[in-house]
Amino acid sequence: MGSVAIALGDKMLAEAAFSAPLKHGAELLPAIGALLERCGREPGQIEHIYISAGPGSFTGLRIATAFAKTMHLANGAQIVSVDTLDAVASNVINLTEQEGSSALNGQLHEMTHERVAVIVDAKRGQFFVGAYERSASGDSWTKILPDCLMTSSGFLEQFARKDKPICLLGDGLLYYRDRFCAGGVSFFDEKYWSPRAAKVHLLGRQKALRAEFADPLTLRPNYLRGPDVKIKKV
Repeated sequence: MGSVAIALGDKMLAEAAFSAPLKHGAELLPAIGALLERCGREPGQIEHIYISAGPGSFTGLRIATAFAKTMHLANGAQIVSVDTLDAVASNVINLTEQEGSSALNGQLHEMTHERVAVIVDAKRGQFFVGAYERSASGDSWTKILPDCLMTSSGFLEQFARKDKPICLLGDGLLYYRDRFCAGGVSFFDEKYWSPRAAKVHLLGRQKALRAEFADPLTLRPNYLRGPDVKIKKV
C-alpha cells in the first residue's frame, strides 16, 4: 500500500494513501499534485524528497527512486533514502533521536513490547526481516537484526522465545501470518502493518538535519537480492 505526504520542516501538513494496493505508478504524481494544491504550494518549491528505498516491491521502489531523481534533475531537490523496514517499525516504536516514546492514537505501544520485528513478503518462500529491541533504560530502540532474507522457520528458530517475546507487523503477514505463530510471538493490529509516508518523513527529516542526503547519480533501491529473471530458449 502506497502513500504520499507533504511537510514544512518538521511539521506534517497532509498525508494521502493510494486508493488500493499496487497503485504507485498510476497514483503517485496525481496524489502529489493534489497535496500541493491543497496546501497552496507549487512543485518548484519542493526542496527535499524522502523516499522509502527498500527492501520491498521491485516496481514500487523503482517508481519512488525514479521520481526522486527526476525531481532532483528538474528542481535541484535533495533526496533522502529511508529504510522501508524502519519506516514500518516506526508505526509502533520510536526510532528517532528524540527522547521519550512515540505515540500512535494515544497509545504507547513500545511500553508493552521489548522486541519488535517487521515481516515483508519477498516471494519464493522468503521474507525481508528486520528486528528491533528496546534498551534497558526504555528510552531508545536498537536494530538487532539488520535487513535480511529469512524463511519463516528460520525466523522462529532465532526469535520464538517465551522468555523474550517478540511482536510482529508488516504486510508479509497478510497471507502468511500462520507461519509465524509460535510461543513468544504475537502480532500488532493489521492497521499498523503498512509503511506510511508520514513515518518516512519522520525518519528522513532526521537524516536531512544531519545532511545525510543520497547521491542522485548513484542512488539505487535496496533490493536486497536480484530479480527472478530467467532466459527462455526457443
